[in-house]
Amino acid sequence: MSKVSPKKHLGQHFLVDQNIAIKIVEQLTLPHGVKDVLEIGPGMGVLTQYLLQHPGYTTTVVDIDRESIAYLKEHFPALEDRIISADFLKTDLSQLFPDKFAIIGNFPYNISSQIFFKVLEYRDRVPEVVCMIQKEVAERLAAPPGSKAYGILSVLLQAWYNIDYKFTVHEHVFHPPPKVKSGVISLVRNEVEILPCDEKRFFEVVKLSFGTRRKTLRNCLKSYNLPSEVTAQPVFDKRAEQLSVQDFIELTQLIEQHI
Repeated sequence: MSKVSPKKHLGQHFLVDQNIAIKIVEQLTLPHGVKDVLEIGPGMGVLTQYLLQHPGYTTTVVDIDRESIAYLKEHFPALEDRIISADFLKTDLSQLFPDKFAIIGNFPYNISSQIFFKVLEYRDRVPEVVCMIQKEVAERLAAPPGSKAYGILSVLLQAWYNIDYKFTVHEHVFHPPPKVKSGVISLVRNEVEILPCDEKRFFEVVKLSFGTRRKTLRNCLKSYNLPSEVTAQPVFDKRAEQLSVQDFIELTQLIEQHI
């Protein structure tokens, strides 16, 4: 098989610039003791080839595209049985990796948010993520409070990860070229193990707070039926993008006390 044809329904845009591929792989630092690396959507292996050159990594790849799987089996025999033909979003990662593992990839734009929600599910096993995604989404994830880009995933990911926007990638280095620029970011697990509030409630409060961005938290969180003396507090005059992760933790604690 000479090459894989990109499939629009899978959101495939194959990176063809080798220097950028090397640069992306170089962003991976792997914390002490972590050797397993999972690449999502390897396509024709533009990142895979450089991951395999690293003696400290044990690389596994997962792709939903059968054509890509066939190509990888033919061109990367060193991967052996570590080529997984599956939908990453439906994969039980604890079956693949009994211990901690890092994630890397040129994520399909159409499912990047879903990938990050899955990363959050496995946050205690995933100490690091390096990925290329749509520039606008990358900026959103790394955005600080007060920024227009700051949103639900910014808060949820920043609760457990330090996020660093690394560099921008232009359209012409892909086949086919996407209509937007891409951004490479890294997520490195912070020292937070457990939030000092109910974590399911924290997720819920963050999502509800951003439900209608222009409204104050007093309006967004009406469904909790909080007492008026609680909603009279200054925090309820704010909008969601004005709150830091710590502010959301404290808001969740406050809500828990009154429902």
